[in-house]
Amino acid sequence: MADQQDPKRPNQLNIEISEEVADGIYSNLAIITHSNSEFVLDFVRVMPGVPKAKVRSRILLTPQHAKRLMRALADNLRKFESVHGEIREADMPDVPMNFGGPPAEA
Repeated sequence: MADQQDPKRPNQLNIEISEEVADGIYSNLAIITHSNSEFVLDFVRVMPGVPKAKVRSRILLTPQHAKRLMRALADNLRKFESVHGEIREADMPDVPMNFGGPPAEA
């Protein structure tokens, strides 16, 4: 029997997630670089007192998808704050931003 779409949702997309991916990866630092054709989001977990940290996950996006992500995050932050109150930002930790690699280029 062929898969039938819900007539109320003609463009429905079924998305699956594996158990491993569903567990998620904790990150307390994101490093964003870009070229003329892509944005690279590196998610890092920095531990206090540990001078070394690894990139835990890397996501590559087209500029168009990066802009959609920015809008979706802004929308979700507005919704969150309307229910839970303003998110107050803590002082940024003193983290060197060169990480020993080449500087990002556009």
